[in-house]
Amino acid sequence: MGSIDELIRKLVSKGVDVADLLLDALSIQDPEESVKERMTVAEKYLNEAREYVNKGDAVQASEKLYKAAEEIVKALAEKYRTPEYQEFMREGRWHTYLLGMASKTLAKELSYWILDGWNAAYDLYVWGFHERKYTIEYVKVGMAKIEEMVREAKRIIS
Repeated sequence: MGSIDELIRKLVSKGVDVADLLLDALSIQDPEESVKERMTVAEKYLNEAREYVNKGDAVQASEKLYKAAEEIVKALAEKYRTPEYQEFMREGRWHTYLLGMASKTLAKELSYWILDGWNAAYDLYVWGFHERKYTIEYVKVGMAKIEEMVREAKRIIS
């Protein structure tokens, strides 16, 4: 077997999100630490999205905004040990439907900003990233909801 760097390069070249795999592994071993790391990663994705918005790249901004929201939902589901988090623990991976369900479970506990942020992110992921139908102006509208989501999550997690 080659070096770890070589293995990571191979996985990345095959489309594997290595950071996501590592965060999931950390979540299983140390959920409290995973919550903090996911918050950091969400902020990184949000900052990258802002850069793409400034460049006028709606497609990449949409993907990064989705990734930010995804990390927030995972972090809060882990923090509150939602039923969806328990299912992740049993299955070993987060399915998209679990993220949607977790956003609804968390909305009952926290408020609707989590659900609004998730819904905006999923919309951007489908229509901004995959279908490439949204202009930067549409992305900015969704971004406002995701920025609120990150702010509120940071307040709770910090």
